[in-house]
Amino acid sequence: MGKTMRAQLFEDIDKINFCEIPVPEINENEVLIKVKACGICGTDWSIYKGNYAYNFLPFIAGHETFGIVAEKGKNVTNVKIGDRVAVDLCMACGTCYFCRRGDELLCESFTCLGVHTHGGFAEYMKAPGKNCYVVPDNLSDYEGAFVEPLAAVTHASKRMDLKIASSLVIIGDGLGVLHGAVAKIRGATPIIVIGQNEKRLDIAKKMGADYTINMFETEDLIKAVFDITKGIGADYVIEAVGTTQTYELAFNMLRRGGKLEAFGICRDDAFAELKPYEFVLGEKKVSGSCAGIGINFAEAINLLEYKRIVPESMFSMAIPLEEVETALHEIQGNKDIIKVFVCPELSERKILGR
Repeated sequence: MGKTMRAQLFEDIDKINFCEIPVPEINENEVLIKVKACGICGTDWSIYKGNYAYNFLPFIAGHETFGIVAEKGKNVTNVKIGDRVAVDLCMACGTCYFCRRGDELLCESFTCLGVHTHGGFAEYMKAPGKNCYVVPDNLSDYEGAFVEPLAAVTHASKRMDLKIASSLVIIGDGLGVLHGAVAKIRGATPIIVIGQNEKRLDIAKKMGADYTINMFETEDLIKAVFDITKGIGADYVIEAVGTTQTYELAFNMLRRGGKLEAFGICRDDAFAELKPYEFVLGEKKVSGSCAGIGINFAEAINLLEYKRIVPESMFSMAIPLEEVETALHEIQGNKDIIKVFVCPELSERKILGR
């Protein structure tokens, strides 16, 4: 009988089974990773509640994974046993129409580790060797697990093609905080973050936002944005919440000729009302980005290594593997919590941040 490991198996909607299962066996192109930290994402809650990827259940969720290479296949040359690695969750076929034109995120058979197949809420996970990126020793385990969300944000910024000295509104004070930090590096001015939680908005201000707006305390959010931008509207708006209402709000905050970057994930049966008139006469534009992939991971590691992004104020706590389901509910109920890391080697939770 082979080795076993502890894991959180998402079995069905609203059902997670903390169990012991066999350690994954790798092929010649894969690595086995001893998980040190795996971030909890809003996507994990969506899977748990049956709003996203539920048709792939059962599987081990967790896609913001950092760990140590424990074994590697004979064809893997980019990492060695003992390396600290962040894992690119995206797996594309490489041969379909979209892959061959460089749009791997649109791959016809696209899957993600921890979203469609087993991920990092376990003691071990396997991944293609080519999906692993070595993390330098000056980064903490938590920063290693934060490479994935930062890669997603840098990809979105590049897709949006954010120009220097352009105004930017970010709706959302979760990863929206990180969008603001990346936008500051790219020279956006002013950066406006809209959210619901004062603690998160304070962090957004420290990490790059010029203005923060609490949507519970502001009667007319569109007017507030137009006032800040001298009656013009925003050059760019990022929707980082994932509701039809906030998408409609984002579109109406744009200036003529402005661009909406779609980042928040809605249900696949949700529809927002946008005026086609504004696409034609207003020349407004929309682009989308679903994840970081490939080079985005190397870029994110560079930003963290050289302290262009210092995310520790977003880190709320680290928890033992046993507490995943409890933490999912806790995050929903306490909006002061931003980033939680699942750490299989921990025996009790640890409060982070500063």
